[in-house]
Amino acid sequence: MGLKKLAAKVVEYNERLESGKASKIKPKHVETVLKKLRTKLNELEGEIISTKSADKKARLEGKLGIAQTHIDRAEWLLKELS
Repeated sequence: MGLKKLAAKVVEYNERLESGKASKIKPKHVETVLKKLRTKLNELEGEIISTKSADKKARLEGKLGIAQTHIDRAEWLLKELS
């Protein structure tokens, strides 16, 4: 999901928030998720270093890319909430 789609989701969330169908996202919640994502990122990097199998390494690198994408999105969201 690109930033345009993510921005559209934030606009949709704001509309639901105004209508009372959603609860407010707090920066503290996003920071908690960021902490978990960064921990996972570090674990994956450690596994990649210690893995000898090329197939497993490729799979872990894919997961690493996904984790990094989620971190980028969470950081963007945190900036939008501040």
